[in-house]
Amino acid sequence: MPLTSADLVALLDLEPAGADRFVGRSPASGWARVYGGQVVAQALAAAARTVPERPPHSLHAYFLLGGDPAEPILFEVERVRDGRSFSTRRVTAVQRGEPIFVLAASFHVAEDGLEHQAPAPIAPPPEQLVGPEAALAAVPEAARKRLQALFDRVRPIEFLPIDLGRYLPLRAGETRAAKQSVWIRIGGPLPDDPMIHTAALAYLSDMTLLDTALVAHGHAIFDGRHQVASLDHALWLHRPCRADEWLLYVQDSPSAGGARALTRGSMFNHDGVLVASVAQEGLIRPIRAAPSV
Repeated sequence: MPLTSADLVALLDLEPAGADRFVGRSPASGWARVYGGQVVAQALAAAARTVPERPPHSLHAYFLLGGDPAEPILFEVERVRDGRSFSTRRVTAVQRGEPIFVLAASFHVAEDGLEHQAPAPIAPPPEQLVGPEAALAAVPEAARKRLQALFDRVRPIEFLPIDLGRYLPLRAGETRAAKQSVWIRIGGPLPDDPMIHTAALAYLSDMTLLDTALVAHGHAIFDGRHQVASLDHALWLHRPCRADEWLLYVQDSPSAGGARALTRGSMFNHDGVLVASVAQEGLIRPIRAAPSV
């Protein structure tokens, strides 16, 4: 059964397991590995438990091993520093005695200062876009089942692609920029707690990002041609937002090579306010058919 927004809130409600130690669990969503956005969100939630009244402003993380959804995850928080304005935490996620993920997060007391932001690009509002069914119709029949499975497994995340043409294979001589934009949100209402929305935003931020590196080559993450895995993740939180309202996720990939790709994203709310910036490097390794005998 697809996850709901209430299920996501439950995933973020970690169990205490001793001093600065917390246990998180994974849903039975059909993923072979723990979804990267989940472990980012849970690690951030664990760190936030040790920093009362200071919201996070940035995090930097590395994925070390693929997590097992059938096993609980132990989050061990290290209180690196508490200053007058900033607090720093390091979180290690552990399964079967081995670290699978590490995160460093910084928290900042709210202050006034200079204000500016990059403008939001012009994009059709989500109310004018068709749903995932149109994306299914746009892809070749052989890939349709994989894309449908992806849509089913990413719940409660909802996303609306702006350019359905990115799902089509490249024609002879055609080129395509390594860019894409989607509207994205948690489908279903979340509580008003700002930390839940921040963790939910971290959960969202891993979705569709690495797929951007495949756009220029006429591929997609669901077509089975590449082994794709997140290697690291960075998130900067500029302004508060609600993760259960539509966010415009503008993504590009400035470089790919050596079986790795760098991807970047900017998240704008419906009013064009820049709420977060994201960067991620990922493994994108071609799957080569076994030689015939």
